[in-house]
Amino acid sequence: MGIPSYQEIMLPLLKLVGDRQEHYMRDVIEILAEQFDLTPEERQTLLPSGKQLVFENRVGWARAYMKKAGLLESTRRGYIRITDRGIEVLKQKPTRIDVQFLSQYKEFREFKFGQETNQEIVVDFPKEINETPEEILATAYEELKLELASELLDQIQKTSPEFFERLVVELLVMGYGGTFKEAARAVGRTGDGGIDGIINEDRLGLDVIYIQAKRWRDSVGRPELQRFVGALDGKRAQKGVFITTSSFTNEAREYISNVQKKIVLIDGQMLVDFMIEYNVGVSTTMTYQIKKVEYDYFAEE
Repeated sequence: MGIPSYQEIMLPLLKLVGDRQEHYMRDVIEILAEQFDLTPEERQTLLPSGKQLVFENRVGWARAYMKKAGLLESTRRGYIRITDRGIEVLKQKPTRIDVQFLSQYKEFREFKFGQETNQEIVVDFPKEINETPEEILATAYEELKLELASELLDQIQKTSPEFFERLVVELLVMGYGGTFKEAARAVGRTGDGGIDGIINEDRLGLDVIYIQAKRWRDSVGRPELQRFVGALDGKRAQKGVFITTSSFTNEAREYISNVQKKIVLIDGQMLVDFMIEYNVGVSTTMTYQIKKVEYDYFAEE
């Protein structure tokens, strides 16, 4: 069956609290999860943000929308109770409660549109939109991030080999929290036995990480990694990072997993993810803050 949408949760939620008693939301969520026969995995599924459970979030919005429509009320922190209007709705024995149903109430329309109206109208809400506001925002964010990553990768492919080598070294240094001048250098076009860059893990350069960067469109195979391992042997090095704008074959990854040296593989997707994380080659155009009520502030001693 899968995790129900917040609109599918509305009617079961209203029926669950139809006894006019106070109900603790944590108990309500657990009972609803059992009613919908959710698996342990479905109960633990997180929003794209990774900060809240999907089912818990959807129950929360089902409650919030019905509160705005006057079907439910909060009695104290974490507790809800059905209202007289909610009881009347249950007496009608509806087969479904959704935003279309709730739009018959003036309070709900004011909540959705931010203006007062005395007209008894039913707004035509799109029935196919079942995601909560957080889910819609998180999905939009992920789509924008994917588009940004694609554009970044395209721009990287157009750069010169020298620019790309310097980019990856600078990016890795930022990951170590150092500065480019003191911690690393790009070897450049002359190369150094298959090495494109060097990172010093300490100021004295006693522990060094060697880098190879490939601005490729085709996948990197085992032969390239074998040559890189050979270059590390020539430096008596134990640590290396191989970066490509493309990907690594399964054979290449299996080979590295069996090498005694500590070698990290970074493909094109990981590369642009690091660039976005450390704000390299990107800029912030808009920032949204999602806030919630801090209930502890209102707690009176």
